[in-house]
Amino acid sequence: MESIRNIAIIAHVDHGKTTLVDKIMYHCQLFRDNENTGDLILDNNDLERERGITITSKNVSVQYKGTKINIIDTPGHADFGGEVERVLNMADGVCLLVDAFEGPMPQTRFVLQKALDLGLKPCVVINKVDKENCTPEEVHEKVFDLMFELGATEEQLDFPTVYGSAKNNWMSDDFRNQTTNIEPLLDMVIANVPAPKVSEGTPQMLITSLDFSAFTGRIAIGRLERGVLREGMPISLVKRDGTISKSRIKELHTFEGLGRKKVQEVIAGDICAIIGVEGFEIGDTIADYENPEALASIAIDEPTMSMLFTINDSPFFGKEGKFVTSRHIRDRLNKELEKNLAMKLGETDSADKFMVFGRGVLHLSVLIETMRREGYELQIGQPQVIIKEIDGKKCEPIEELTIDLPENLSGRAVEFVTIRKGEMLSMEGKGERMIIKFNIPSRGIIGLRNQLLTATAGEAIMSHRFIGYEPFKGTIPGRNNGSLISMENGKAIPYSIDKLQDRGKFFVNPNDEIYEGQVIGENSRSDDMSVNVTKMKKQSNVRSSGNDEKARIIPPIIFSLEEALEYIQKDEYVEVTPKSIRIRKIYLTETDRKRFKI
Repeated sequence: MESIRNIAIIAHVDHGKTTLVDKIMYHCQLFRDNENTGDLILDNNDLERERGITITSKNVSVQYKGTKINIIDTPGHADFGGEVERVLNMADGVCLLVDAFEGPMPQTRFVLQKALDLGLKPCVVINKVDKENCTPEEVHEKVFDLMFELGATEEQLDFPTVYGSAKNNWMSDDFRNQTTNIEPLLDMVIANVPAPKVSEGTPQMLITSLDFSAFTGRIAIGRLERGVLREGMPISLVKRDGTISKSRIKELHTFEGLGRKKVQEVIAGDICAIIGVEGFEIGDTIADYENPEALASIAIDEPTMSMLFTINDSPFFGKEGKFVTSRHIRDRLNKELEKNLAMKLGETDSADKFMVFGRGVLHLSVLIETMRREGYELQIGQPQVIIKEIDGKKCEPIEELTIDLPENLSGRAVEFVTIRKGEMLSMEGKGERMIIKFNIPSRGIIGLRNQLLTATAGEAIMSHRFIGYEPFKGTIPGRNNGSLISMENGKAIPYSIDKLQDRGKFFVNPNDEIYEGQVIGENSRSDDMSVNVTKMKKQSNVRSSGNDEKARIIPPIIFSLEEALEYIQKDEYVEVTPKSIRIRKIYLTETDRKRFKI
């Protein structure tokens, strides 16, 4: 077992995890010289490539100096923390990647805490030392302080460090002398990450990940803790609740390069994939057929936010999507629950409405975007945070928020956050930028990013992590402006839009199809207003001067999915179809809105 190392790469979002894995794969010659595989090889789904973030964790294995290194690339966003929590169980050590300019950030703290709690050995990589004004030595001190603060053991505090630039393909023990490759990093991993500890006894494997194949069904992935698994061997599946079912292994695969290789047997310490076991969930144990012993299941943080998913019942339903019924949506959400551990599904009093609970707006919007691309049509209600009662007091989730922005704009940021019941913890200048930390209710974060980006001309960088529940902080002012609502079905006519531009900002382009009850703009006042933008210009033969000035139309505001979810009020839905995102009132006609005021 000396020749296996299992490591997870953890870091704050955008510190260079996936780029580093690329360079390791190139160095260990996973590809032929004539293969052009591009960058960010592991970010293989469209959403990950478009957004430039890792969403699901992936396994890859490389051979280096006779040692097999299993590498797990993890997401950096706290919204996908469920992914990190489950895969750290497969690792014996972690590579903590820290940006040499930014230092440890909120997400670094979040994932590092999980790794230290599991007793994993950290190796530190200080990346991006080619950035100007970076301070690698200070960052090294900060990482040590952070580990000490998180309660690391003596052994964990004695961590090895390499410096370098993953993008420029070099790592070194000293950031002043640049090398030509990343061997110092791989040598550090082999020297410092312990080989898997193998205890004697019957086979035991905790299922920490899932895969699905159209040919063989669901595939269980995990690390074999002890014993040996063989192809065709009978096993017991111990569920989380203690029930035991008997099964048989059809095929065994280990990870090799980017793919998997079929093997006859797997020895303890290696990460493997098992085909043929039915009815398992993440957190179940595969154990001996005769004397099954369960391993401790995975603890997952609770969701903090909920959204209402419902069928699309707008006048345009079924025009663009293939899957529009409540049965389709229910089946798709249940399928998502199998692999998305941090998500939960709740029933409502109606058969076509579902409450979906998750970690944050980003976590749930990635699911909605994926469904939309698969051909689903659905409507989403306003995101709500989950309020709990603790010791008879009403409590809400609180997050630690870090904003990094130009120094001269910091006053605006502080003003925005304090209106939303945030408390400032610290303010630190770094060159021309200011890093401000707050504690803020999760409710206050919804819609804050848009405001900040507008006020700072896109310069603000915002990240947050969940801390815990605290007593309710009181009401937070919502959106100040009302909506402009369409009165008619039809096409948006440029002439009408031009005449109504002083009433507010529009969200629709001229000649877009619209329907009654659709929110087509933002009113410049605080109340909702119904307008008719389908009115044509009267073509009469009466001449009058000055009637024919050109229509000058200001370009509309086009929302992304997250922006739309953060923008809506509680009496509005976001209608999501494969080709469009629209905002609408829950009740489409004005008489209904007055009768059932929400």
